[in-house]
Amino acid sequence: MQKKDTKNIKLLYVEDDDIARENGVEYLENYFDEIYEASDALSALKIYEKQKPHIIITDIQMPKLNGLEFVKRIRQKDKQTQVIILSAFSTKEYLFEAIELQLVKYLTKPICEEELKKALEICLESLKTSDSNIIKLDENTTFDSFNQTLFKDSEIVKLRKKELDLLSLLLKNRNRFVTYEEIENFVWYDSGMSKDALKTLIKNLKTKIPKDLITNLSGTGYKIELG
Repeated sequence: MQKKDTKNIKLLYVEDDDIARENGVEYLENYFDEIYEASDALSALKIYEKQKPHIIITDIQMPKLNGLEFVKRIRQKDKQTQVIILSAFSTKEYLFEAIELQLVKYLTKPICEEELKKALEICLESLKTSDSNIIKLDENTTFDSFNQTLFKDSEIVKLRKKELDLLSLLLKNRNRFVTYEEIENFVWYDSGMSKDALKTLIKNLKTKIPKDLITNLSGTGYKIELG
C-alpha cells in the first residue's frame, strides 16, 4: 500500500486517547493525504456528515457515545463506508455486534501496525471492486466513485469542485432526497450557501449529466434516482 493507492481516499480516525490518536495519525500519514481526526464519536459524526470519508477507524470505548453506536448510526443510511474497529476488549458480545455492522476488521489493542495495514488494504480493495464503484447514469454516462471521475461516451467530463462534491453526495445517497442542510454542510462546508448559488450549481451540473436525472422536492432537497 502506497500513497498513490489512496489518492482521493478520505479517512476518519476516532480515538479519545490523545497520545494514541497522535501516534495513529502519524502512522496513517505515511499512506493517506486526507485524514480527519476526532476525539469522540459525536464530533466524528459531524465530520462524517461534512466529509463523507471512505474509511473510518474508530475506538469502541469513548465518552458520550461508544464506537459501536457511532457505527450503527452511520449504517442506518450508509452501507458502503469501510469501517475498522479498535478495542481493548475481544468479548463475544462486541464481536457479534461488530459482525452485524459489516465491519472490515475488529482489531484488539495494542494494535499491530502490520494488521492495521492489512485491514486498510482490504478496505481499499473493497472500495475498488465494489459493484457500486462504477455508477451507470445512462447508456453513455458513468461515474467512477473511487476515482471521482465522470465519463460520457468514454471521455472524461470536467467537473468543478462544487459540481463534483454535489454529484458525489447525491450519488452516495441516491434514491433519497438529500436535504438542503446536508448539501450546505458538504458542498459549502467552508462558507454559507445561498439559494441562488445552489440553483446555479444544480443548473450547471445538469448540463453535464443526463437530463432530468436530478429532481427537486420543494422545501426538502434534491435527489438522483437510479433504477
